[in-house]
Amino acid sequence: MATELHNLSEYEFDKVPDASKMRFGIVVSEWNPEITFKLRDGAFDTLIKHGAKKENIEITYVPGSFELVYGAKRLLESTKPDAIIVLGCVIKGETPHFEYVCSGVTQGITQLNVEGDIPFIFGLLTNNTMQQSIDRAGGKLGNKGVESAITAIKMIDYSCKLK
Repeated sequence: MATELHNLSEYEFDKVPDASKMRFGIVVSEWNPEITFKLRDGAFDTLIKHGAKKENIEITYVPGSFELVYGAKRLLESTKPDAIIVLGCVIKGETPHFEYVCSGVTQGITQLNVEGDIPFIFGLLTNNTMQQSIDRAGGKLGNKGVESAITAIKMIDYSCKLK
């Protein structure tokens, strides 16, 4: 697995642009809150560490991962951020529900990126077990929220360079 080869929280601090003038939206699924709230905290703390102002970070919540796409679209319309980070956790069960939710969210976030003017950052954990999710929400493999925040900062910087 790729994550087993790379800790999600490890990056070169000095290679991340200053986020002091950037605005962020974070949409968090309330399903599996023991995981998603750790992702949220990792993302928020990382944005702050790189200069983002608390008042420039809007956090909203949706009931489950499938609702993340709608939440991200509405957050874009209401707050006009420079990037939106989408955080959720889907753990495989005994039915095909996992595949439908993961596919729907992936396609939805892809569509928002294709049609939108800002980056939408995919921070959805799609794991086979709760332990795999724990490992990626601040556990031994780092925190996907940290990685998502770094990606958001870098993508805003990338977008600005293209203007």
